[in-house]
Amino acid sequence: MMARLDREILDAIGVTLGVSLTSTVLAAVVGVPVGFFIAVKTFFGKRLVIMLFQTLFALPTVLVGLLVMTVLSRRGPLGDLGLLFSPTAIVIGQFILACPIIVSLSIAATQAIDPRVARTARTLGVGRLRTALVMFREARFAFLAAVLAGFGRVFAEVGISMMLGGNFPGKTRTITTTIALESSKGEFALGIALGFVLLLVAFGVNIIFQILQGRARE
Repeated sequence: MMARLDREILDAIGVTLGVSLTSTVLAAVVGVPVGFFIAVKTFFGKRLVIMLFQTLFALPTVLVGLLVMTVLSRRGPLGDLGLLFSPTAIVIGQFILACPIIVSLSIAATQAIDPRVARTARTLGVGRLRTALVMFREARFAFLAAVLAGFGRVFAEVGISMMLGGNFPGKTRTITTTIALESSKGEFALGIALGFVLLLVAFGVNIIFQILQGRARE
């Protein structure tokens, strides 16, 4: 199977990349602006909010899967949508998993910006929106690192994919759920090989991000 890149493996790789990249992009679109806003604003309970997001770093994947399954099940509030055991359900769960990570790291990235950047922009009469854009550009590589961390968290998870996807071949079966399935059948060698495939795919995605980052520095 590994030598000839069996169709089942290729499908698992495709599903894994599809749901992981989709959930990461959605989490980045929400998480980076939210983290930036929390970092630059002063409000009551700010430290508590930051601690809450940092605590969610350790959010168990099975708990996320169980909560989303409760909402999407037939008896749940969104059961009529028929999303359970579909790639969309996996994306929802992975979005919930990645978002706190991206928010927390975006907060740290924003707080690490030299305060003189914002002061200089205001001194030059730059408006709030342009000042925010200047700050965002200053920390763009740190924001990218936050997105990569979120991607790494969802790409290698198994609990959400198994519980919300149902592990259907060619539809919701990911690399990690394939590893779990093959290992349960005693195919440990294939499970280990698939683990290396998982690492290689993740490495390839990181190379692409590094190339984009390098071009942005030019």
